[in-house]
Amino acid sequence: MRILHIPAESNISLEVLKKVKIPGKFGVLTTIQHLNQVKNIRLKNGIFLGQMLGCYIPKKSNLDYYLYIGTGKFHPIEIALETKKTVYVANPLTNQFYKLDTKEIGDYQKKLKGKLSKFYMAKKVGIIISTKPGQLNLKQVLGFQKSLKKESFLFLTDNINEQELENFPDIDIWVNTACPRIEIKNVIALKDLKL
Repeated sequence: MRILHIPAESNISLEVLKKVKIPGKFGVLTTIQHLNQVKNIRLKNGIFLGQMLGCYIPKKSNLDYYLYIGTGKFHPIEIALETKKTVYVANPLTNQFYKLDTKEIGDYQKKLKGKLSKFYMAKKVGIIISTKPGQLNLKQVLGFQKSLKKESFLFLTDNINEQELENFPDIDIWVNTACPRIEIKNVIALKDLKL
């Protein structure tokens, strides 16, 4: 089967960038929706790093901050966790510019600790394998499964759905080997296990 990727480019104005004031050297990241507009914009002290794609974040070590241009908290939280730097957000949809609240990062880390506890206590583990291009890494998954000292089961899917997971009540915890920031109860990302 052939796959056709069609970028859905946003035509929303980037007026919000007039509000950007960051007190140091920063990297600029965005998603594919805004990539076409953002890559041509120059911001004082800003270095365009490119498109972030879920768990892939282009980074540089000599930056003080990061600026995410886009919507939602999913990507900015990932940037903060990966880079350990302060993240600013310029949301073109709401025309808001703000610094990502460290409380949100802390809340995410608390949830993660709870999931880690559940993983270590679990007897049965469901391992979710995504068939989406770029997310299927069977060699890594099989290596992980082999290293587990727990009973485990593999589940192949192209769409992680919380209601479907409920059909397997005997699974104590799910390990997601696809996108690491999918927020579903009882699902922890393989990346977060750091085994």
